Amino acid sequence: MKLWGRASSVNVQKVLWTLDEIGLSFEHVDAGGDAGGLDDPKFRAMNPHGRVPVLEDEGHAFWESNAIVRYLCGRYSPGELCPADPIERALQDQWMDWAATTLQPAFMGFFWGWYRTPEPQRDAARNAAAIDATHAAFRILDKAIAGRDSGALAMGDIPTGALLFRYFTLEIERPPLPAVEAWYAQLSERPAYRNGVMLPYDELKGRTAF
Repeated sequence: MKLWGRASSVNVQKVLWTLDEIGLSFEHVDAGGDAGGLDDPKFRAMNPHGRVPVLEDEGHAFWESNAIVRYLCGRYSPGELCPADPIERALQDQWMDWAATTLQPAFMGFFWGWYRTPEPQRDAARNAAAIDATHAAFRILDKAIAGRDSGALAMGDIPTGALLFRYFTLEIERPPLPAVEAWYAQLSERPAYRNGVMLPYDELKGRTAF
């Protein structure tokens, strides 16, 4: 098994976390950013979009981070990270899709527009709208997970959980989110989360090149 992607990518971190959480052995190939390689014909043959992460397993190449997480959980953690019951699995899928369509576009839109964009080039109005949308999404999540066992983990948690480290470490104002904060504290105790997600991202500050 082989994973391509720079470790400072949130999408790559989802896969790093999942692999470690399951306990799978794999080779990590640095790709993207300063490592380059995304326009290499061999890489484009695996992912025609030229983006990371890409996972190769048993002769097949998979791209799109949430699809990779689903694959790994379904193949290597059935009945655990991937629920066996179709209803429970659909409940996980809906939160994965919500993260992909609502939370991540809002938060990473802000991250790119504010953290990764040099200050003179920032669009203050766009950034304000993006962080407002982010806070609104997290308020919805906070109500949804209030009272749940924050120590439990399933595949639907991974796309959202991977964003929490940056959200809670950026120097920004945040609304009270007691349930999300408790969940983040629980995740921070998991070795796989610390190894795969709680990684420095200062190399990205003011840098829009990748």
